[in-house]
Amino acid sequence: MKLRIVIDKDAEEEIVATVHSNSRFIEEIESLVNSYSGNSGVAVSGDYGLFTLDFEKIECITVIDRKVYAVDGDGVKHRTNQRLCDLENALPSYFIRINKSTIANRNRIAKFHTVYSGAVDAIFKSGYRDYVSRRCFAEIKRRLLGK
Repeated sequence: MKLRIVIDKDAEEEIVATVHSNSRFIEEIESLVNSYSGNSGVAVSGDYGLFTLDFEKIECITVIDRKVYAVDGDGVKHRTNQRLCDLENALPSYFIRINKSTIANRNRIAKFHTVYSGAVDAIFKSGYRDYVSRRCFAEIKRRLLGK
């Protein structure tokens, strides 16, 4: 496979791939290209004022008391003024919805824990945990297993 990048500031951006057949790798490339919004993070406010929290540092974005928070790798919650549905459209493809009010960074989930009642919790690398709805868990399994 060859890669050729032409930088032309006057031309419209376009990505063309010529492949012999469709594969999981090609689907990942397509998903990455389609999910790219030109942003590298989420605008949040914290102790130091307004700043951008990089997508890679976000463990999840969740709604608590009708306010949207981005939880970072240290488990610290940062308030954002954006709506969850707007953020969902702007996030990269490695973010997955785990319940009605939380979108998780798939790369930052350490494990899934089954509770005695049959419910499933997502435990993040920072120790933060949130429940996974049954409806979302079926989609998560499908995406993680590549089916």
